[in-house]
Amino acid sequence: MPVGTAATVKGVTAEQLRAAGARMVLANTYHLLLRPGPETVRELGGVHAMMAWDGPILTDSGGYQVFSLAHRCRIDDQAVRFASHIDGSPVELSPERAVEIQQALGSDVMMQLDECAPGKAERDQVATAMRRSLAWAGRCRTAWQAGDTQRQALFGIQQGGVHADLRAESAAGLVELDLPGYAVGGLSVGEGHDVMVGVLEPIDSQLPRAKPRYLMGVGEPRDILAAVAAGIDMFDCVLPTRNGRNAQAFTWGGRVRLRNARWTPSREPIEPGCSCYTCRHYSAGTLRHLFMADEMLAPTLVTIHNLHFFARFTAAIREAIASGDLPSRSRQWLAAMAPADADGQDPLEGE
Repeated sequence: MPVGTAATVKGVTAEQLRAAGARMVLANTYHLLLRPGPETVRELGGVHAMMAWDGPILTDSGGYQVFSLAHRCRIDDQAVRFASHIDGSPVELSPERAVEIQQALGSDVMMQLDECAPGKAERDQVATAMRRSLAWAGRCRTAWQAGDTQRQALFGIQQGGVHADLRAESAAGLVELDLPGYAVGGLSVGEGHDVMVGVLEPIDSQLPRAKPRYLMGVGEPRDILAAVAAGIDMFDCVLPTRNGRNAQAFTWGGRVRLRNARWTPSREPIEPGCSCYTCRHYSAGTLRHLFMADEMLAPTLVTIHNLHFFARFTAAIREAIASGDLPSRSRQWLAAMAPADADGQDPLEGE
């Protein structure tokens, strides 16, 4: 799912999203709560109308943003209270309020309010956050069932950090709630690829196979492949759009950093053989020029390519699952992408 935090996927239109192959997008409750506000979103026709998007939309509950962006955050079992990062105004977000806001936004999938402990938090802090999130899932379910449950689906969020027993406890409690779908939260927060893979190994036995399983905030190709192998169905990440805005393109041969001088004379597209609008009309050399000249078209063009790449990538994964050869094809893909992804650099280092 491309990320449309403030009811827009940055730099691209809904038509461009569809052409790139996007099938579902994400918007964020925290940001829309603070600006323009859920009632304004409702008055504007809901998040679908604001985004001019007639496909499904998932809204995050805002829990992660509260703990990562908000100022002076205070939490207890009842709610989380914080100061807006925009103007410092006080805000209270409870499980019931999170459901109410997402009902006003009009998304197709809403997420429970959860507490995401920091990546390096002590076990006791992680356990407290997990059990609070589990209790909040029950309260979200009660609030959701009091509304029109046929129109919006509620997903619960597994927490527990890197601790297998806490993850198992969280999953068992969520499954008892019999929700339409389940998410895995609290990963991709600095724990590393191998640790993430270890956390995901039991997922297929912990969460129902007949319901969607969503890994939140993960978008690296190798992470997606490992998670799919573990039984995950859905993903969201800012990588296609954020990296696109910073002159970095994803390809089947690895990443292309368009600010590098090597691309100055290139008349080839970012990725030969790619059928996206950008690769059909613009050379890598032209795109580098547009970035160096600070032309606003450049981020849009590379974002279009990146969205198209991830749509093709996930489509190829679905085809490989259907044909039964995902393990071998995954090895081939990772080997092809390794030269540009194995340098250990931050995705945006030097951009």
